[in-house]
Amino acid sequence: MFFFASLAWNFGLGMTWLVVPLYAYSQGLSNAEIGFLFGAPVLAQAPLNLVGGAYTDRIGGRRIMLGSCWATVAAGIWFTFAQGFWMLLAGQLVLILSRAAFWPATWAMATELPGERGVQLGRLNAVTNTGQIVGTALCGFSLAAFGFKATFGVLAAIGVIAFCAGLATRPGPKREPRTTGVMAGYWPLLQHRIIRYSVLCAYLSALPFSLSVSFFPLLLTSFGYAEASAGLLLALRALGSIGANLLVGRFVRSGPQTLWPVVCGVIVAASIGLLPTWNHAVPIALCLLLVGAGSAAMTLYFQITISEASRPEERGSALALGGMGWSLSHFSTPLIMGLLADRYGLVTGFYVLGALALAFALAIAWARHWAFAGTSAPP
Repeated sequence: MFFFASLAWNFGLGMTWLVVPLYAYSQGLSNAEIGFLFGAPVLAQAPLNLVGGAYTDRIGGRRIMLGSCWATVAAGIWFTFAQGFWMLLAGQLVLILSRAAFWPATWAMATELPGERGVQLGRLNAVTNTGQIVGTALCGFSLAAFGFKATFGVLAAIGVIAFCAGLATRPGPKREPRTTGVMAGYWPLLQHRIIRYSVLCAYLSALPFSLSVSFFPLLLTSFGYAEASAGLLLALRALGSIGANLLVGRFVRSGPQTLWPVVCGVIVAASIGLLPTWNHAVPIALCLLLVGAGSAAMTLYFQITISEASRPEERGSALALGGMGWSLSHFSTPLIMGLLADRYGLVTGFYVLGALALAFALAIAWARHWAFAGTSAPP
């Protein structure tokens, strides 16, 4: 039931990506207000991720996951009655709180499941992507058939379904009571080079997703693809990610000898840089498939590396630091790409960003030796 609970919660998350911006637009919010509505919570999510990871270590991932489900229920009900900018912003903050708590909790729970860790994390990531895609797609039909209020009611119901499925999951190991501060565990974790190195890998792994919700659609539109065609092409990135998560989990290895993060980083960089080279559906589709697969494999790598470099009682906090890499990528990638596109043009911007991603991948090639040299994972 753990995977079904994650599927349901991510279905609700996918709904919010479509219904919330359209609802804000229908209420007459300006472009600046809509931008702030989505930009400010992203900044808030980074520190909230750390709080969620710390409490996961204290009270267990299952309780945090169940609380996240109720936050989704509360947000759905709130949006049903929300009017105006400030009420919408309050609803967005509740959703951000739900996301910030859910990610480190479920990642930590997946590492506790019986079986091979890479396989279980791969299944979780595949379920995550599937739920988000299906939720976004079906939300459009719900809006067209029933309108905003009913769709927000469905969102609240999805949160209840996720909660009920979460109740059927197995509780994790008992946590020992602690006398230190909630955030005190982060400083010792940051002393380990492997943890800092894994945050770098997380940053690069999130880059394609950041582009898929910002500048990938703009590039395809500038090439003359209609909305439907662009949507199908963009779905290939998610398809590549799902396939990689299901197929390569058992093969991902950590340690200084493996070239896994370097190969994945080069694939991501090459796919981004080569994407605008040919204005033809076949090479574009291939690049999007590869960038999805490469980023998914890199995500698995940093999750496994962090899990192996941390003790069970601090794993939620350690994985939350990986989530920080994701959050920083989601914030900085659209900003960098926007500046490049404004100054040099959209196509040139992709070439430059691909080159920067390649430099980042080569930096990871050096950093993996630095991270593992003379150090060992905590016992």
